[in-house]
Amino acid sequence: MKRVLVVGGALLLGLSAVWASPESVKQVQTLMKGNGRNAGALSAMVKGEKSYDQATVDTALAQFEDTAKKLPSLFPDSAKGLKPEGDYHTSPKVWEDKAGFEAKIASFAKTVGEAKTKVKDLDTLKATLPVVGKECGGCHETFRVKNG
Repeated sequence: MKRVLVVGGALLLGLSAVWASPESVKQVQTLMKGNGRNAGALSAMVKGEKSYDQATVDTALAQFEDTAKKLPSLFPDSAKGLKPEGDYHTSPKVWEDKAGFEAKIASFAKTVGEAKTKVKDLDTLKATLPVVGKECGGCHETFRVKNG
């Protein structure tokens, strides 16, 4: 009886890992789409296409911060090699250089945290957004691959 429970538990754990992979991929895609929308809103302010709005800035930075908190747990080993629909997929380097990946996320989180305290008007947004963008894009350069 114990053996049946152990085997059954192991199978459930294995299945949950397989089920978690597509779900974690969807979560990453949702976070990245949110980042893109928010970065676009901030960029429109910097370009003068939209008026400066502190609530929009605060919402964007909060979403970036949420992304940084969630990302480290969204790349289980079971997601390695998955190539979802869309323009990009995760590079194997996420798993090959887990420490480097987590360091990039930590650096992004730190930059976003600093931005939350600095950005209070259009001038500080103009000075800070490129720094945030560089941190965000730096991770993409190493840990993201264009689907081809």
